[in-house]
Amino acid sequence: MYDILVIGSGPAGYVTAIKAGQLGLKVGCIEEGSVGGTCLNIGCIPSKSLLDSSLKHYQLNNDFSEHGIKVENVSIDLEKMMSRKNVVIDQLTQGVSALLKTNKVDLIKARATTIKKNSIEVIGENGNQEIEARNIIIATGSSPRNFSGIEVDNEVIFDSEGALEFSTIPKKLVVVGAGVIGLELGSIWSRLGSEVTILESEKTFLPMLDARLSRQIAREFKVQGLNINLGCNISEIKNQNSCAEIKFLCNDSEQTIHTDKVIIAIGREPNTNNLSFEDPSILDDNGFIEVNEFCQTKLENIWAIGDVVRGPQLAHKASEEGVMIAERIYGENTHINYDHVPNVIYTHPEIAWVGKTEDQLKEENIDYKTGSFPFAASGKALAISETVGSVNIVADSKSDKILGIQIFGPSASEILQQGLIAMDADMSSEDFSSSIFSHPTVSEALHEATLAMNSKAIHIRNKKKT
Repeated sequence: MYDILVIGSGPAGYVTAIKAGQLGLKVGCIEEGSVGGTCLNIGCIPSKSLLDSSLKHYQLNNDFSEHGIKVENVSIDLEKMMSRKNVVIDQLTQGVSALLKTNKVDLIKARATTIKKNSIEVIGENGNQEIEARNIIIATGSSPRNFSGIEVDNEVIFDSEGALEFSTIPKKLVVVGAGVIGLELGSIWSRLGSEVTILESEKTFLPMLDARLSRQIAREFKVQGLNINLGCNISEIKNQNSCAEIKFLCNDSEQTIHTDKVIIAIGREPNTNNLSFEDPSILDDNGFIEVNEFCQTKLENIWAIGDVVRGPQLAHKASEEGVMIAERIYGENTHINYDHVPNVIYTHPEIAWVGKTEDQLKEENIDYKTGSFPFAASGKALAISETVGSVNIVADSKSDKILGIQIFGPSASEILQQGLIAMDADMSSEDFSSSIFSHPTVSEALHEATLAMNSKAIHIRNKKKT
């Protein structure tokens, strides 16, 4: 009997299995597909690979001339670009497989079918089996959500996974959804030459951010060539003679667009449809598994993590949940601060945020103060021609505790982590601003924004104290 039996080998599953193995527990990991799950194979890693390749192409054509670098007759070898992406995927998945083996995790190549209190029925190369375990962890991830009645053929109408496998660069491309996935995919193909239109049903762009920053981001993306349309509700998408016809309602007007390809990026849904539960009441009406703050279902030895449970569908959140469970099963009192889960959109510039927004603080009647610093005033940002965007911070007016950070700019994902460490340590903005930041770095923008919160910024004009 296993101490822990994990279903799924994505960032939730394989991290759980490795951590449990390190703790000396007997662990099995059930995986019917490729090790690494969606993130490594058809999600985070391949998309970031293509984002990097497409950015280099865009900068070569648009940004290098101001540095005195002139290049003519730039061409794209899309097959080579895709090949490089696949090499990255193979390297990482092989690494995960090796880590599972090193940590004595049994990789069980099979499909889980029925989850019971202390066992899982699987179908694999050896036929039907029932595998026993003291603890069962469900980490089956998620799949792209689609509109009812619209067929994804991955020839003209693509989901977010198929959009990473284009064999040609479309002249015209429509992306349905202006969330994280839609913006990243739209950026990839826009940089490579596609005319990109994004249709979003929400009337507010990036509503998880403060309006001031969202407006700044929208302006920059318009300059980059992303045609973002809000308040658009899709009524029909169909393949017509190797192109797509999209009908939608926007501003009370019925409209039709014809495009070479369309990507549906309207979110993801939990992979629980193909699982049978001895106690189906652990699922909610949307297919998510109901858990407490420790990712434990009402059956105390059955746990669920990652995209199949509440909260943001993020690889790093899933991984940390896996570590927490392994350690709790081992006997440690580990927990996660879900208020401090960082979020990133890997556009260019990057968008990164964590904690509370100004709107949330207003709703909660918390008296707060703000600090902001534009990258246009950063020496390093000027030196590398990355001056778009800003760092924005909010803190409690009474305790001076940092409550939220939002960044749009160069290396936003990396800068955010420095502020998050301060938040995790419950540092005041005054204490954090006393840290010495290397010069010149783009991270200095975080330092200056924190100083500005207390009217002590050096490189911008300070707000008058009230």
